[in-house]
Amino acid sequence: MARSKLSDNKGHFLTEVKLDERRQIDFDAFPFCLPVVKHLKTLEFHPKVTYLVGENGTGKSTLLEAIAIAAGFNAEGGSKNFNFSTRRTHSVLDEYIMLGRSADREKTGYFLRAESFYNVASEIDRMDEDPDSGGPPLRFSYGGKSLHEQSHGEAFLSLVQHRFGANGLYILDEPEAALSPARQMSVLLKIYELAEHNNCQFIIATHSPILMAYPGALLYSLSVEGIDAMEWRDTEHYKLTKSFLDRPDVFLHHLLGG
Repeated sequence: MARSKLSDNKGHFLTEVKLDERRQIDFDAFPFCLPVVKHLKTLEFHPKVTYLVGENGTGKSTLLEAIAIAAGFNAEGGSKNFNFSTRRTHSVLDEYIMLGRSADREKTGYFLRAESFYNVASEIDRMDEDPDSGGPPLRFSYGGKSLHEQSHGEAFLSLVQHRFGANGLYILDEPEAALSPARQMSVLLKIYELAEHNNCQFIIATHSPILMAYPGALLYSLSVEGIDAMEWRDTEHYKLTKSFLDRPDVFLHHLLGG
């Protein structure tokens, strides 16, 4: 497994994740049978932006989920103040990993997972409707109106633009799921502003060549062969997308048998 070269960089908030070698693990059972878990020893995080990329089934979302839960976030997403559960679907991997932390502590944070964002939006509405909740409505932190009253993409963008603030730890699972290419660029700009100028750290699982283009980020490619740190242009996501856009006629001919 490739290791990053960040040993002299304290990083901020989360510095690494590794398997707890004190625990007995059955690598034939889920989630330990996933490629990312089988190859996980110690994975260092960039102090600003770290990406996990790979094919479906490699385990990047499962690992990201475990990192988020171990860091104190709700399994279905949200901030550390969210503790709702609509259905327990997360794995036990969070109980088998250890997170390294720097001396700094985040002041805020968020775990965004595309597949359960609807549940988070519903919980925000429920809390705003609770007469005993106290304080201003939560929707003011998400653009001023219910996330259910916005399109899926608008809701994602409102979350990033209005709820994400300085000194934050943000763990994002496929944030591109509801976003057009233009909106993905808007999110990339917001990530840049927060990471470079507001002391924020991002750990992101994504399939988007646009989002993973962040300059200087640490990018891990996950596969059945292992975990490798690589450059954006060397990822299969970039190469395949670029090849298709350069010669769509050739790809469609082979793909569709035309």
